[in-house]
Amino acid sequence: MAELRYKEYGIVKSSAGCIATGIGFQNCFLGQLVKFGYGTEGIIMGFDLEEALILLVKENEPIKPGNQIIATLEPFNMPAGDGFIGRMVNPLGEALDGMAPVKPDKMIPYFNKVPAIMDREGLRQTLETGVKLIDTMLPLGHGQRSLILGDKMTGKTTVGTDIILNQKGKDVICIYCAIGKPRSAMSRVVDLFKEKGCFDYTVIMSAPASSSPGQQFLAPYAACALGDYFMYKGKRVFVLFDDFTKHAWAYRELSLLMQVPPGRDSYPGDIFYLHSRMIERAAQLNKELGSGSMTFIPIVELLEGDLTAYVPTNLVSMTDGQIFLSMPLFNEGFRPAVDVGLSVSRVGSRVQWDAMKTVAKSLRLEFIQFKELLRVSKLQTGGQSDEMRDKLSGGKILQTLLTQPPNSPVSQETQIICFYAKNENLLNEMDKDQVTEFQSGIFDWTLKNDGSLLPLLRAERKLVDELKSRITKVVQSYVADIKSRKKVEDDDVETG
Repeated sequence: MAELRYKEYGIVKSSAGCIATGIGFQNCFLGQLVKFGYGTEGIIMGFDLEEALILLVKENEPIKPGNQIIATLEPFNMPAGDGFIGRMVNPLGEALDGMAPVKPDKMIPYFNKVPAIMDREGLRQTLETGVKLIDTMLPLGHGQRSLILGDKMTGKTTVGTDIILNQKGKDVICIYCAIGKPRSAMSRVVDLFKEKGCFDYTVIMSAPASSSPGQQFLAPYAACALGDYFMYKGKRVFVLFDDFTKHAWAYRELSLLMQVPPGRDSYPGDIFYLHSRMIERAAQLNKELGSGSMTFIPIVELLEGDLTAYVPTNLVSMTDGQIFLSMPLFNEGFRPAVDVGLSVSRVGSRVQWDAMKTVAKSLRLEFIQFKELLRVSKLQTGGQSDEMRDKLSGGKILQTLLTQPPNSPVSQETQIICFYAKNENLLNEMDKDQVTEFQSGIFDWTLKNDGSLLPLLRAERKLVDELKSRITKVVQSYVADIKSRKKVEDDDVETG
């Protein structure tokens, strides 16, 4: 039996760029799918009693006044399915990696409904980022919405991709949504994911700088729709939007073409609603809906560190925290260049392992005090007191432990061992190079000398007395090994 489908026909009145004006419709709604000829498709972005404004998202033939428009009473849907894992696609679900087309399992509306409050649960699971400074001081939970803000070239994308690298083997589906990025930058991300084996659990949603403003506008909604598919299957999903600044630029361009009155910074007044209805789709679902979750981290590019700009302040107000990357810190060589004073996690330690809470509870205050003390010490002309020297020495060890090379996420177990050793003053007699060697080699040393410690620490997630004594023993043996090798090297230099 043939399916009965309601159709309406309209006519193109005019077109400018990727915006067309249609007339003759009796019914329409925002986000409605309309079709032209030769596979050209669009969505309704606005309307009044006489005209409808249509965003062209797939244009196979130029649109001219007088062309027929076919509208069906259905929303614009994104193809979704398990087959998207390991693929690079555009916001319409079309393959960009040169492989066969992806076969969808389901169609999800781009502008899908936000989970209701009663459909959600409190955040309870740690999102292990692998970035030591974030895991210890700015913890993230599955279902959270957090921002990465910073000037150009401060390592924002690197922090986001490190989080994706660290999800390997943790049963998390990752979606990297690239908006307005040049192809050279995209190729670096693709090569990194291939090298690290991330395509086993990652989807790349790409709307590059060369794509139309319509596709750049649609890209984060496509990533949300794909994330909805996996979340409602009970999966944990992590979505990195890179970046929302380019998305806001694309929407500003579309709005000017639609003759929407510009407001602050020439953005239309509904830019807040645009992002908020997207951000609210992140959630931790309750058990009745399968306990799936979707975590969002949008990246926002600042200009000269201006946190008070329109789009950043909007997004700060609708998220659960922000990670602020500082250009001065980056230039000092402190990587990742996270400014702890301007960064915050509103979820806090409730999603952390108990073991991580124990070792990290005083690190934030200690690090902020060290940076202030370091600034004051540079202004002093006289000598330093013993107390100041001790605090500066401890702060330098902490700063070395928090410094991390790119594309090298660190496991929770290793972080707990490193910061436990620091809190127990087991690293006090070591210089910067020795501390760097310690943190890079402690994982392998622990596996070699106490193979069951790391699995037990992950299972317990608490620092019971037995674990403390075993960690102390492993750390002391490795510190002694590093010092003995250092002494041999020094003796060789003297005799040589």
